Amino acid sequence: MSLLVNSSFSPEDLDVLRSALDAWCAERHIDIKSVEAQFAASAALDLYQAGHDSRERLLHALRDHRIA
Repeated sequence: MSLLVNSSFSPEDLDVLRSALDAWCAERHIDIKSVEAQFAASAALDLYQAGHDSRERLLHALRDHRIA
């Protein structure tokens, strides 16, 4: 799970994160409020901070990432 100590996200960052997560959930027919979506959101934060900082790159990385 992500450790977001001293991290701040701009509204644009949050838009990218939410857009990619929404798309990932829609592709898999997963409720955004599910436990699986929560794990994906945590992974998305980690991936975003690792440099996958556009919707397309983040969504691609989420598709390739093993979600618990």
